[in-house]
Amino acid sequence: MNKLLQNKNFKLYKLSLVILVFFSAYPLISCSSQTGKEKESDVDFWLSDPANNIFFEQQNKELIFGNNQLENVAIEIDPTQTFQSIDGFGFCLTGGSARLLNEMDTDKRNSILNEMFATNNNNIGTSYLRISIGASDLSDSVFSYNDLLHGQSDVNMEKFSIDVEKVHLIPVLKEILEIFPEMLIMGSPWSPPTWMKTNNNSKGGSLKPEYYDAYALYFVKYIKEMAAEGIRIDAITVQNEPLHPGNNPSLLMLAEDQAEFIKRSLGPLFKKENIDTKIIIYDHNADRPDYPISILDDPEAAQYIDGSAFHLYGGKIETLSEVHEAHPTKNLYFTEQWVGSPGNLKEDILWHTRQLTIGAIRNWCRNMLEWNLAADPKQDPHTPGGCTRCLGAITIDGNQITRNPAYYTIAHAAKFVRPGAIRINSNIPNNLDNVAFQNLDGSIVLIVTNSSKQTQTFDLSIEKKHTSTTLNSGAIGTFILKLKN
Repeated sequence: MNKLLQNKNFKLYKLSLVILVFFSAYPLISCSSQTGKEKESDVDFWLSDPANNIFFEQQNKELIFGNNQLENVAIEIDPTQTFQSIDGFGFCLTGGSARLLNEMDTDKRNSILNEMFATNNNNIGTSYLRISIGASDLSDSVFSYNDLLHGQSDVNMEKFSIDVEKVHLIPVLKEILEIFPEMLIMGSPWSPPTWMKTNNNSKGGSLKPEYYDAYALYFVKYIKEMAAEGIRIDAITVQNEPLHPGNNPSLLMLAEDQAEFIKRSLGPLFKKENIDTKIIIYDHNADRPDYPISILDDPEAAQYIDGSAFHLYGGKIETLSEVHEAHPTKNLYFTEQWVGSPGNLKEDILWHTRQLTIGAIRNWCRNMLEWNLAADPKQDPHTPGGCTRCLGAITIDGNQITRNPAYYTIAHAAKFVRPGAIRINSNIPNNLDNVAFQNLDGSIVLIVTNSSKQTQTFDLSIEKKHTSTTLNSGAIGTFILKLKN
């Protein structure tokens, strides 16, 4: 019996030892689990890789910065070398775009507007809009804010009215401003009222010098009446595409005429009326840098001018730097580029990102805007003689939305590069075109395209720290660097 009890006690003793050892080891096991936890990535990575059907998707790839030696060709980012401030990235909200949005069911419209203008979740954070002063060629009809019968005039703007915009454009703008109140808005006219023109027609013709003062007042009335609706116009361009009088509506305005209009009428009236809206010249293709340079060479006109605006239907994007070098205190803006219907996601996203998001910004532009926020499946509405192939950033078919190349191009920049960001220096190795920014909160954003024919592995390098990543041929990556002090 005593032997049996002794045997039982011995077994209990061994069991106690096992339990004691287990619980003694438990804190070690717990600590081991914590130290083995995966490190949070130093870089958020958003990718569009059209060849693999990936469009603006956040990647789970872990990118950790270390002090290791460079292993690949490197994009070297230098925050100590700074360039221009950024106003934003966005679209041209045409009259047709506003109509299509306004005709959607309320909940569907609210959903797409939040997606396009809010920054939280997967929304894309559009931060800049350009609208037409009067009709553009993507309005459903031709109009100005002072249309009169043939032979009539109204130099004091007594019949001026923006009521036509209260149907679609102004309601949509007010909804957008509720989502993002800091939105910058630029206005651009396609034509003055026809009674001010040499041909009394919405298409072509020139502005009669005797109506310079009346047209300046037209701009002032527009800015004030939009302000009364709670819509601040941050900037105006004097004329959309002044060397293309074949559109409907349109106006031929030569450089010497634009300079004369600004220094004689528009600039002095803005000053007299305390209008702080920026005056921006040219607003046409990169093939004629002489146009804005010649106006800025005139000190009487230049004193009223903030800068010059460009499109890229002609010329090379690098030409914009010539305007900056000639007048470095004046700003540059990129205000329009279309995508031709039906569009090609793979080619269009790469070209627009490389030429515009990267190219326009590296050549001193403060913003980058894609043409035409929305169209329907037939690329309507448009004026008679207006653009019939302008693909919207989104296609609106009733309440159904299709996202097109310009949507993704802007998404890669607007969501992460916020107004007030500063462009910083980065090199361009091996067809890895890129542009870098530092936001006001200190975060670094790098947008990269791989325009080579091969997949490329490369290093991101900043402050002597490096990490490696890969982009397939034709892919676009946005990298948000979360560097720790």
